Amino acid sequence: MSATIFAVLPPIIAIALALITKEVYSSLLIGIFAGALLFCGGNPLHATETTFSIMGSKISDNIGILIFLVMLGILVSLVTKSGASRAYGEWASHVIKSRRGSLLATSFLGMFIFVDDYFNCLTVGTVMRPVTDKYKVTRAKLAYIIDATAAPVCIIAPISSWAAAVTSSLPEDAGINGFTLFLSTIPFNLYALLTLAFILWLMIADVDFMAMGKYNKKILESGKIDSTGEESTVICGSGSVKDLIIPILFLIVACISAMIYSGGGIHELSFEAISNAFANCSSSDALVLGSFAALVFTFLMYVPRGILTFSQFCESFTAGFKAMVPAIFILTLAWTLSGICSDDYLNLRGFVAGFVNPESAIGLFMPALFFLIALGLAFATGTSWGTFSILIPIAVSIFGANEMLTITVAACLAGAVCGDHISPISDTTILASAGAQCHHIDHVSTQIPYALSIAAISFVGYLVAGLSQNGWAGLAVGAVLMVVYAAVMTRMAKKEAQK
Repeated sequence: MSATIFAVLPPIIAIALALITKEVYSSLLIGIFAGALLFCGGNPLHATETTFSIMGSKISDNIGILIFLVMLGILVSLVTKSGASRAYGEWASHVIKSRRGSLLATSFLGMFIFVDDYFNCLTVGTVMRPVTDKYKVTRAKLAYIIDATAAPVCIIAPISSWAAAVTSSLPEDAGINGFTLFLSTIPFNLYALLTLAFILWLMIADVDFMAMGKYNKKILESGKIDSTGEESTVICGSGSVKDLIIPILFLIVACISAMIYSGGGIHELSFEAISNAFANCSSSDALVLGSFAALVFTFLMYVPRGILTFSQFCESFTAGFKAMVPAIFILTLAWTLSGICSDDYLNLRGFVAGFVNPESAIGLFMPALFFLIALGLAFATGTSWGTFSILIPIAVSIFGANEMLTITVAACLAGAVCGDHISPISDTTILASAGAQCHHIDHVSTQIPYALSIAAISFVGYLVAGLSQNGWAGLAVGAVLMVVYAAVMTRMAKKEAQK
């Protein structure tokens, strides 16, 4: 079954069941076990052994991310228990005067935290939930804003863990500077750029449509907040706004510093030296170091000042862990599903590579084709980074170092981010749900129509870019189509609201 069409079945089964049944955990388990059965020739005992062998390996490989999630959950519990989140919400309610303002503040904060998407998803949700709740922004809408600013911002930020992932995906013998190639793709990453423009338009126009519009209407008419009900932390302290802002800022600085440290440090103060440090860093190790430093800092800030007692501080350890259990469980299952599709098992990569090779390449259509394949692969596996590692070497082997390589790699990155967005098993999609405290399937089902709309516009842009062999032409066409689409949908949404 390796490198055949059967390699696509496990993710398709998991995703289809999740969308139909609304049960994520069981759907992922069924998809994983189906893949293990295919790999083991239908032997259920060997399939079970394979499933848990992969799961153990994935947990070991990603233990840093899991530790970071637990520490961030503890930090969230601490700022909530201290009363700092409530104080921030009360302060923000005086500064932010409208629903539109709360949405814009959320997106700007997401764009500011560009270093890592995991960190982005959870931090933005924690800080902005009280404000968006006040202005009756549904948790699904909040999750979409978080998700639509996390990966798109990271994939166009030169200093981020995503830039390092793209750079490391280039073959060592390609003779191409990976970081320079990444920089050249930024203006042609149509999905990321158009998504950021799209959410700004949604907030400024204050409209929603398709699945999101229907969902928002249903929730607002019910008069309830569509929370997962996991926010049960009892407020014990009398913390102020600074007791939230200062730990969050310290966390940002500590994580950035840890990334630079794990990347070998900076021996001279220059953009190139900083970029090299980020390119060589271990983001998971850095996030663990940064979050641990933030916990120690928060202890020193809260306990000596009497904001929390020592016992109250320690109570947040279990509360923070419990809050992260759903995200950790889904991530573990998603990683396991990705593992069963890996080269060592069903080899989904080999199956995809059979469709895209130098002999079958139709050069002018390659950017659009790579966009679609990257979208489908990221959707099926739930990983953008894995998609980079599969498709970028293929693009290099087809084009070498020329303008079409830049456009095609940009299309790979754009398609991977889009597929990651619409995939229920994507780690960033899962973490956006966790950050917004939103039911995961509600987030996925309301986000998909928006993401596919931008994907369609991006696809046309890459067709134009390929046919003209000019990335700027594709960007211009995409921008024009975006403006037309926004104008038409705004008119339709306002007509619908008047009925």
